[in-house]
Amino acid sequence: MRLLLLLAAAAVSASGANYFVTIAGLGGTPEYEAQFAKWASDLDHELKSNGPAARVTTLSGNAATRQQIERALITIASEARPEDSVALLLIGHGSFDGTDYKFNVPGPDVTARDFARLLNAIPAKRQLVVNMTSCSGASLPALARKDRIVITATKSGTEKNATVFARYWVDALKDPAADADKNGTVSALEAFRYAEGKTNTYFESEKLLATEHAMLSDSGSAKAVHDPKPENGQGLIAAAFPLMRPETGVARNLGPEKRNLVTRKQNLEAEIDRLKYRKAAMPADDYRQQLTALLLELAKTQAEIDR
Repeated sequence: MRLLLLLAAAAVSASGANYFVTIAGLGGTPEYEAQFAKWASDLDHELKSNGPAARVTTLSGNAATRQQIERALITIASEARPEDSVALLLIGHGSFDGTDYKFNVPGPDVTARDFARLLNAIPAKRQLVVNMTSCSGASLPALARKDRIVITATKSGTEKNATVFARYWVDALKDPAADADKNGTVSALEAFRYAEGKTNTYFESEKLLATEHAMLSDSGSAKAVHDPKPENGQGLIAAAFPLMRPETGVARNLGPEKRNLVTRKQNLEAEIDRLKYRKAAMPADDYRQQLTALLLELAKTQAEIDR
């Protein structure tokens, strides 16, 4: 058992690139155009603070065409490796005609099935899609797949109002409060909970009927949930998907070997977070055994960093 646990810990320690693609679609009005462009710019800035392992692409305004979107994702498909991660972040307006979800961009729109086809061609095993548009819930059936986290701002294609979820998702990458467990990393699950909570508060404080309900699925199921937890089998992969892991000045000054050790340490910490998330559904002895093995490996890694 201990050998298997150590091998599992070693597996998560593999260093990989993190690809982020942010797309701000059509606004329809000058106010929305400016707002969507600003959110995309803010995400670009925050994601680049993750350091050189973060490979950030941002398409906004006239550059966010179907052709440019396909080119960006096809390029990633040619570069990415299985150990890498890919996150696709969609800001703007969506539509749903009862059959197809469409993301509104200059020229021909991009359907959920288009995005699924492009993402399926990328070999990176860890994938995240955050669709922050109106009607985004309708994109889930096409996008849901094993090992892919799908977050939508709405629960269905019938929630057609412009969303506020995107504003708070951007804030989650800026606000230290989003790092709920204070481990220096904001996971996809933490960002979801932060943005979903802030969205609920917005509607309550404005005394408005909520016109959007954020959902998450990372089990491969097209049935997403509003409150991911071990009991409903959702949130496990999202808890271990780091969005923000800002590179400190110390990390920037390390040599390649030490930087790999820092990445290994961060991945082990993510695995510990994932284990803690599963704790309620595990036998106590199994939890203690696995946690002990991971903590020992973490201590060894830290000792190598400190040499």
